[in-house]
Amino acid sequence: MATDYYAVLGVSRDAGQDEIKKAFRRLARELHPDVNPDPKTQERFKEINAAYEVLSDPQKKQVYDLGGDPISGGGGGAGAGFGAAGFGNFSDIMDAFFGTASQRGPRSRTRRGQDAMIRLDVELDEAAFGTTKDIQVDTAVVCNTCNGEGAAPGTSAQTCDMCRGRGEVSQVTRSFLGQVMTSRPCPQCQGFGTVVPTPCHECAGDGRVRSRRTLTVKIPAGVDNGTRIQLAGEGEVGPGGGPAGDLYVEIHEVPHPVFQRRGDDLHCTVTIPMTAAALGTQCPLETLDGMEEVDIRPGTQSGQSIPLHQRGIKHLRGGGRGDLIVHVEVQTPGKLDAQQEDLLRQLATLRGEERPAGHFQPGQQGLFSRLKDAFNGR
Repeated sequence: MATDYYAVLGVSRDAGQDEIKKAFRRLARELHPDVNPDPKTQERFKEINAAYEVLSDPQKKQVYDLGGDPISGGGGGAGAGFGAAGFGNFSDIMDAFFGTASQRGPRSRTRRGQDAMIRLDVELDEAAFGTTKDIQVDTAVVCNTCNGEGAAPGTSAQTCDMCRGRGEVSQVTRSFLGQVMTSRPCPQCQGFGTVVPTPCHECAGDGRVRSRRTLTVKIPAGVDNGTRIQLAGEGEVGPGGGPAGDLYVEIHEVPHPVFQRRGDDLHCTVTIPMTAAALGTQCPLETLDGMEEVDIRPGTQSGQSIPLHQRGIKHLRGGGRGDLIVHVEVQTPGKLDAQQEDLLRQLATLRGEERPAGHFQPGQQGLFSRLKDAFNGR
């Protein structure tokens, strides 16, 4: 064929429809007669229009690629002018200058409602083992008077007489392309296509009202601070009685007077006298599972930890539980009477600890060592 349509649009022969369309739009913006009135430019515009008319049509493109004449009997060659047969797709020309237009149409009065969230306080044992709680929520629900339609009983929505139900109105303006029609939402019906002459007195035409209701929430074992439980369809009902959003219950764990939670483990501190640490003892502890005895072995040092396995929080996902870690703090007596002091001195004599040398380690140097290091500039 005399004309290479691919070369006219500046694309390769294996170009897809998106690439062909993009090339045509770019050239149309540059070569349109209202932008470039030069006669040579007009001829060039006719060429790209004819090329796009063929390459954008799958059937014509196939005939052209096989060496046939895709425009035979059509009168749509390169010199066909700007009529409907030779102008390609007019919407593509409009897209080249104004972007793709969307057919909005009337909006639906029924829309999905918003999600809602409330905070729920739970005790440590409730978070550990799970529980069931009743909560009160204040959300929008369907208006029982109009059943979500927004119109007063005995009435109904009517077709808007301004847009005739289309939800949009059109306006014709003049531009370098000539007369251009634009559309915008109808100001009378706000784009719905219908109007409500007599709104429901209960919901003022919204189709929903606010109401307080009680829900039962199942708290799974192992929840932690910030855990959110989703209750599908228990949120805000949408305008026009639309489907409800979801309700999210955010867990807030109330601080415990004894235990501190770290993940699924629990931690607490027990303070014992020096004599109990030296001789060993048993300390009663009220755990989440009831009263238990914590075994303090003889010679326990301050800072040691005693684990009670499987006494912590249940794992939220999977079986098993965390541990309860008991941290020991040994208390040194600060005030002794004469008899107590005498007994301790006897013990020190028996153990050869009247004048202990002490064991210093890095980071625990004595006063003179610290003064020496400071004098030497360390």
